[in-house]
Amino acid sequence: MSDAATIFQFEADFAGALYCIPMSVRLKLDDVGIKVSLKQWNKLSRNERDRLLAEPCETGAQRSVYRQLVAGLIEARTGAKAQDLPVDSHPEWTDASRIPTQVGEYFLSKGLAALTLEQWAGLTPLKRFVLIKLTRPGHSNENFLPALHEFGLLKGAA
Repeated sequence: MSDAATIFQFEADFAGALYCIPMSVRLKLDDVGIKVSLKQWNKLSRNERDRLLAEPCETGAQRSVYRQLVAGLIEARTGAKAQDLPVDSHPEWTDASRIPTQVGEYFLSKGLAALTLEQWAGLTPLKRFVLIKLTRPGHSNENFLPALHEFGLLKGAA
């Protein structure tokens, strides 16, 4: 089952109303190479934000359609061209065979048991994307522990 339109419990308070960009949409934006600011996101109608959440973005053809959709909506609502981002041909979240150093180090910095390769591989690409985003240096990452709980990576932990 695809989790392309997922809104996680840890983000439901702020993403459930779609005032913030859900992680599943952020993944799609990274996949198509478009940066959308929160200000731009909030200029979209609720129906447009719902559509960006629901729209598939897994195949090359779907990514092309999604990119055109996002770019068109941003330009229509803001009058500005969407900002392009480089697209990684093999992003870390697609590689189930290697835990990114940043993720592993973040677990240890928080005094947690190291994430195992089996745990990493058992996550969907979206959940791996979330862990990468929530372990970036220079961010508050307050949703890191709630995400770990939701993903079943802290079973039995308080």
